[in-house]
Amino acid sequence: MKKVAFICVHNSCRSQVAEALGKHFASDVFESYSAGTETKPQINQDAVRIMKEMYGIDMEKEQYSKLISDIPEPDIAISMGCNVGCPFIGRPFDDNWGLDDPTGKSDEDFIKVINQIELKIKNMIDRMK
Repeated sequence: MKKVAFICVHNSCRSQVAEALGKHFASDVFESYSAGTETKPQINQDAVRIMKEMYGIDMEKEQYSKLISDIPEPDIAISMGCNVGCPFIGRPFDDNWGLDDPTGKSDEDFIKVINQIELKIKNMIDRMK
């Protein structure tokens, strides 16, 4: 089974959501991981709360902020969209989803980004089946 890594700088919000939704929707199609070039002490608490409300997923139960060196070598590496500059992961990204970071913004902004990630995950499932 292919390993998909969702990458952003801090591995605390968008990439964590993508990992959780990948595991939720696509665990029979690909393995989902997330990582960054830096870590945060905890996953974004707004993302954690909204993912629980929307999907019943507790991201803090099985996920934590991790470095690229902490995950298996991915077959597919996806950038969440780096507004400043994407981290170097030792090879080119297979795709850049260009998602805005909702950190510090409204719940509506979080929900918009989460919905975009869900759609992109489901599109990946269709392409990989």
